[in-house]
Amino acid sequence: MEVIPFTQSEMSNEVNGKPRFYTCSCFTTDNIFLEDYKLHVRFVSEQQFRLDYQALLKRLGCATEQQYEDVLRKISLEVDRRKRLDVASANRAAAIKDKYKPLHPHVYHLQESYLAPKLKQIVEYCRSDSASEDGLLHLLEEEAALRVYRFPVFVKSFCEELVEELEHFEQSSAPKGRPNTMNHYGILLNELGFDEGFITPLREQYLHPLTSLLYPDCGGRCLDSHKAFVVKYDMNEDLDLSYHYDNAEVTLNVSLGKDFTEGNLYFGDMRQVPLSDTECSEVEHRPTEGVLHRGQHMHGALPISSGQRWNLIIWMRASQERNKLCPMCNRSPSLVEGEGFADGFTQQPQALPAASCALT
Repeated sequence: MEVIPFTQSEMSNEVNGKPRFYTCSCFTTDNIFLEDYKLHVRFVSEQQFRLDYQALLKRLGCATEQQYEDVLRKISLEVDRRKRLDVASANRAAAIKDKYKPLHPHVYHLQESYLAPKLKQIVEYCRSDSASEDGLLHLLEEEAALRVYRFPVFVKSFCEELVEELEHFEQSSAPKGRPNTMNHYGILLNELGFDEGFITPLREQYLHPLTSLLYPDCGGRCLDSHKAFVVKYDMNEDLDLSYHYDNAEVTLNVSLGKDFTEGNLYFGDMRQVPLSDTECSEVEHRPTEGVLHRGQHMHGALPISSGQRWNLIIWMRASQERNKLCPMCNRSPSLVEGEGFADGFTQQPQALPAASCALT
């Protein structure tokens, strides 16, 4: 992958009239999740890794040299996967388009009839000239966790059809990529063909009016890209999700169903606050409803105790925010070319940061 200096030079900022998006080079080195030890690590070299993590890993149960070698092997596999991700994803998307026949083709294109009446009421208010944050809060269910909100997103019949479509794809022979290092069972929706006709209009037309009022301080007014995927929790597969933060400015997490018990979300504090100073709050996850929160808000999912649950996750990104500081490595981003929305970074001239980020 070619690393591009983050300067004013080479102003190739658009592709076919649309912004060109990039990834930060830290993608191949930072936030590698070691599932056996519930630990996110950074790997630049074996020497750096040994100095930074060997003592901690030993305390967490990585006691033998063989266990340590297994950790290094898994890291090597993950780094290699990330380096090949764009090419592998493009190949999977092409194969899916060529070979996979959808069960419910209509669910790939957003229609207002799919949306919960309450969401349409909320969005209509947000678009009005009198809209304010205080007025919006009266229409939302505010959780115990700070600035975490819940509201109906889809009607039940649409959720059922979407899950049927996802299950049909899962059972097909089409290639599949996992959403991230923490979720082993899930589907990348851009590869399946949901981005242009469904996720983008959902973000731009229905979610942006809410985030503009609720999160103006962390990019809510200028969300311009996303990563969308579904994850599945099942008694025989992934049961829960470890404590983490998202590579996003704002996240929407929608419970699609099916029948399940337990599995609530829990929220701590922002990632900058030490875990020792944090108290966690549970948030019930109800089918058809979405939980909206800041991406840097630490959270996780408790284990389900029966059944199966599908969740739709949309990581929404604001290039004007992340161009200043990468939310994953907390450094000035070093840009790497990427496909599609990549990780939401853009190359901008130095004179632009003071401009308003309101979308038109």
